[in-house]
Amino acid sequence: MNVITVYGNKMNIQLDMYQTLAIAVVVLILGQFLKSKIDFLEKFCIPAPVVGGLLFAIFTCICYATGLAEFSFDDTLREVCMVFFFTSVGFQANLKVLKSGGKSLIIFLALVVLLIIFQNGLAVGVSKLLGLDPLIGLCTGSIPMVGGHGTAGAFGPVLEDFNISGATTICTAAATFGLIAGSLVGGPIGRKLIEKKNLMDTVTTEDDSLLVEDEIKHERHTNMYAAAVFQTILAVGLGTIFSWLLTKTGMTFPIYIGAMLAAALIRNLSEYSGKFTIHMGEINDLGGICLSLFLGIAMITLKLWQLADLALPLIILLGAQLVLIFFFTYFVVFNVMGRDYDASVLSAGTCGFGMGATPNAMANMQAICDRYAPSIKAYLLIPLVGSLFADFINSLVITFFINFV
Repeated sequence: MNVITVYGNKMNIQLDMYQTLAIAVVVLILGQFLKSKIDFLEKFCIPAPVVGGLLFAIFTCICYATGLAEFSFDDTLREVCMVFFFTSVGFQANLKVLKSGGKSLIIFLALVVLLIIFQNGLAVGVSKLLGLDPLIGLCTGSIPMVGGHGTAGAFGPVLEDFNISGATTICTAAATFGLIAGSLVGGPIGRKLIEKKNLMDTVTTEDDSLLVEDEIKHERHTNMYAAAVFQTILAVGLGTIFSWLLTKTGMTFPIYIGAMLAAALIRNLSEYSGKFTIHMGEINDLGGICLSLFLGIAMITLKLWQLADLALPLIILLGAQLVLIFFFTYFVVFNVMGRDYDASVLSAGTCGFGMGATPNAMANMQAICDRYAPSIKAYLLIPLVGSLFADFINSLVITFFINFV
């Protein structure tokens, strides 16, 4: 039950976990409404919980700054939703996809791993030059860049446990910057490569044999949602054992990593044994719902006033990430992936999910392909790597950096 206490002229409003969840849903609905009315928000694929939640966070910041009121939230359910979302991500780690995707998938996946390492290495290096704690730098590395708002909300509290005040707020601000910047620079990079290097001569007709996930695995059946929920809960339960074992290494891991590994194990047992079916379509839907609720709670509990002291260093750190993604996509991705039209579209897509999210990558590539020509190779590789493997690998690399910087 909420408690409103008054100290002088300032109110302290405490909300329990049910009220916190309800407000998260309200800001989610508000965000969906605003996205439907404002083209800018839809164009840059900014998540609805981020839109509505940021407005609420600005409102609470004004209340705090003016001394009118301070809000306190019970964010217990944020952790629950986070674990369930990342469990759904773990279920997507299908080794058969990796094996069947061919040489191009392996090479592109290696490039993404390299990008994740570069983003974190750059963040740590620049933060040291600025005289900041390297963990503050990590708040602008692959956590918000490749990871986006979901990973930002998950690792922010982990970094706060290392006495990095406002880490969640910094990560979320960086993720929002990444979404917009990745959408702005992706298209121009692809267009510049195509026109400067006359790549239209390299356009070829390709088949879609790389698409190894059978459509039937992603069909939705209303009577299978219960089974999908049960499979997810089992993975979360098994994951607690994995997490306990991982703590024996002496390193710090995010709470969801065990559930993520358990889900990957169950998925691959299903794929290789054929003894049972994982309901991926339904699990993806459940994961999407949990992500929206998780982001909603994470956004409304932001304390934006914690950014004030870090404004200039944050701009420098994020500017460095923008320079990195330009050089990495323009010179590394393009050259390694074949120096042809497909490589240019992949470069544009990498800007999207390398600084924001897979939907941003798809939007970048759609803009290029609508103007020039289709690229089946890019349309297959980006979703496979961006949706199936990037979050999984990113979490492991981030964990390494947190424990060893």
